[in-house]
Amino acid sequence: MDKRKFGNTSLTIAPVIFGGNVFGWTLDEQASFSILDEFADAGFNAIDTANNYSYWVPGNQGGESETIIGNWLKQKNNRSEIVLMTKVGGGFGGDSKLNTTAAYIIQQAEESLKRLQTDYIDVYQTHYDDEVTPVEETLRAYEELIKAGKVRYIGASNFSPKRLVDSLEASKEHQLPQYSSLQPEYNLYSREKFEKEYRDIALKYNLAVIPYYSLASGFLSGKYQTEDDFNQSARSGGIKEQYWNDRGRKIVEQLQEVADNKRVSVSAVALAWLLAQPTIAAPIASATKAAHIKSFVEASRLRFNSEEIKNLNEASNFYIYE
Repeated sequence: MDKRKFGNTSLTIAPVIFGGNVFGWTLDEQASFSILDEFADAGFNAIDTANNYSYWVPGNQGGESETIIGNWLKQKNNRSEIVLMTKVGGGFGGDSKLNTTAAYIIQQAEESLKRLQTDYIDVYQTHYDDEVTPVEETLRAYEELIKAGKVRYIGASNFSPKRLVDSLEASKEHQLPQYSSLQPEYNLYSREKFEKEYRDIALKYNLAVIPYYSLASGFLSGKYQTEDDFNQSARSGGIKEQYWNDRGRKIVEQLQEVADNKRVSVSAVALAWLLAQPTIAAPIASATKAAHIKSFVEASRLRFNSEEIKNLNEASNFYIYE
């Protein structure tokens, strides 16, 4: 499978990153191992997780996803073949708060390394910016971890545009490690915030963009085509409320049309649209069954003609709904 250069790093990744939020949540360890085997066997090599996944599951404390990934890496003995990404700074539910202080980052890095059963993290990302800690303090913590060989590169996720630019400029001014990647919410439905506020920053600083919610919580997977499709589960109600409107219906219809013409899954079309956008290194997507991995493969191979891109862009155009 063709690999893509990851921003300004020496890393190369396959065109879809596995989203590890499902490990310890919708998948137990055995099922997680099976789906990771499918993912790696298909030629993919990048996994994204976080220190607090899957704290929201009753009985969990956070760190379960990293633990499962670490056990899989040990079993397969394939650490050198995997680009491993994890995150720090997010809360663990309840009264826990966002935290990007140096002491916290250093301490959490050690815990993540133990759970992942590895000596180093390829891309260590600020999950959420606490917007209080000076950006230089956060970056100096990463500098310490990089010098110790425990982290190779760093990335940013949920930042305000100003704090992101402040961080990037501080890196240049103080000769500190610079964020190499940006993980925003971005998909065919949720385009406006990224395209208006972050895309130019990503272009200017050569950030590798790795979007989360690439399939809009499953709305862009093809499973929701009619009103009746939202009666499948309690979770579907929230998806319907957020996405099922005139614009959402147009997007789904256009995705289905392209999928039918290309003879691929709707998910593959939605992921391939992201891959066709400037600055996008690879979308993050989760999988719970082999069919999902098949859609990842389809997306990596899919190429659009100008008419298909035009139609997808027009169906998802947010300007006309402002």
